Amino acid sequence: MKEKIGINAGIVWNALLVSSLDIKMLKHNTKLSEKDLYTALGWLAREDKLYFVETNKELIVGLA
Repeated sequence: MKEKIGINAGIVWNALLVSSLDIKMLKHNTKLSEKDLYTALGWLAREDKLYFVETNKELIVGLA
């Protein structure tokens, strides 16, 4: 399971290299399931590699 999460974290990382994205667009661009997306985000967040901005309607994620 850890290997899969690490691979998915790399997919998320590569998607965020272009620009910060809201969760909906990040899910669309990576084609990951919701569970896989959130575990990958957790992995990267734990490593302090992401920042999060919460607005009234969405959560924006970018590389720290």
